[in-house]
Amino acid sequence: MDYQAATRLLPASYLRIAEEAKKSVSNKIQELLEKRKWPEEGWSDSMLEAFLHEIALMDSNNFLGSVGVGEREGRVFSKIVHTRHWGLSHGIGRSGDLVEPQPKAVGSSLVNKLTNALSLDAIKICGITSVQNCFVAPIATGMALSLVLSTLRHKRPSSKCVIWTRIDQKSCIKAVQLSGFALEVVDTTKNGDELNTDVFAIEQLLTKIPLEEIVCVITTTSCFAPRAFDDIVSVSELCAKYDIPHLVNNAYGLQSSKCCHLIQTAATKGRVDAFVQSTDKNFMVPVGGSIIAGFDKTFIDDISKFYPGRASASPSLDLLITLLSMGKIKFKKLLKDRKENFEKLKSGLKLVAEKHGERVLETKGNNISLAFSLSYIKGLRDNEITELGAWLFQKRISGCRVIDVGSVKDVAGVTYQGWGSHNSSYPTPYLTVAAGIGMGKEEIDVFLNKLDTTLSEWKKKGQVRK
Repeated sequence: MDYQAATRLLPASYLRIAEEAKKSVSNKIQELLEKRKWPEEGWSDSMLEAFLHEIALMDSNNFLGSVGVGEREGRVFSKIVHTRHWGLSHGIGRSGDLVEPQPKAVGSSLVNKLTNALSLDAIKICGITSVQNCFVAPIATGMALSLVLSTLRHKRPSSKCVIWTRIDQKSCIKAVQLSGFALEVVDTTKNGDELNTDVFAIEQLLTKIPLEEIVCVITTTSCFAPRAFDDIVSVSELCAKYDIPHLVNNAYGLQSSKCCHLIQTAATKGRVDAFVQSTDKNFMVPVGGSIIAGFDKTFIDDISKFYPGRASASPSLDLLITLLSMGKIKFKKLLKDRKENFEKLKSGLKLVAEKHGERVLETKGNNISLAFSLSYIKGLRDNEITELGAWLFQKRISGCRVIDVGSVKDVAGVTYQGWGSHNSSYPTPYLTVAAGIGMGKEEIDVFLNKLDTTLSEWKKKGQVRK
């Protein structure tokens, strides 16, 4: 706006104040574009809206008097949909490269580049300081793992299988299946209550299978107790020794300083080719995005180039808005609060466990998830134990998983004994809960109270020994 021209309508002193206010906003935007770093303080909603409106005007579908004669011109029929996406309807990337700018979508391309830059900054803040490159993929974690595996296939054309340390989550298994590889499943080892990585069994497979037939080893950090985070440092050393790629499933591990420390150490001492994490679990945005990151800039670029065609800008836009709204200071506080909430949840669970003759399983290698034994359950029909989870859900408790260790399940052609427990012969049924980022202390209090009353009701039904 030409403030000088506006002096014909309003007093110059008023306009100077307005101009200074606008300059302060412009300066923050300029600093973001120049430094491409996550702001310490979060931006206000009004500032974010002004920023997004300005960016949207850079896309060709929002040009005044624009005439589109192609098959993809960013036309949006619904006003609601147009508003929801801020008019950024062209998506990101171009055919053959997810991070390549496109001329008709300068605004959307800018969103993409900024989000990737801020995500890299966020990963470093979490503790993985030597990470070299990352990009936000418009797909959830399982599909992102498949994208990495498909890229590795072209680097290792004779590869046929993936060595995978068992974690009972279907998306991990299906990611391998979708990529066309066979699974070599390495069961966990039981040490006390905790389930750990069988590093010896992994090395046995590395010496048994022809190395050219192995596309990579997949390990997992964040997972459900009583499974501990994988010993990715030892595995990374094996991968370096045998020259085998190493892919880490770090689904919700950015919120854990321990997970991030493991990845950083593994990259220093051995080999980590890429690590994948969810945007929704770590940054509280809607499901649909992931961050693929690594320590070799060229390899991460190769993965982005393997994505076919353009992609939705929504996951990048959601994450950019969230990061700018949150700011570094707020994020660091949320990480600190999560650690405190984990300890509060653990101590509260112990009190409930003592009251009901149960115990919190000892899993020092997992500082996100906790397992609560259900050892006194008796005389139940197959899978009836899991009804306890349904009871809790009816009381509006979500995310609590009840595990029947006797369950047998076929997933993608592989039969798993003790499905859900990450082990073929875990001795006791249990339920799991997690202290995730954004959880409030009051939620913990409500959960503990409802768990206590639900277990009491369960006893009255005669389904648990007194």
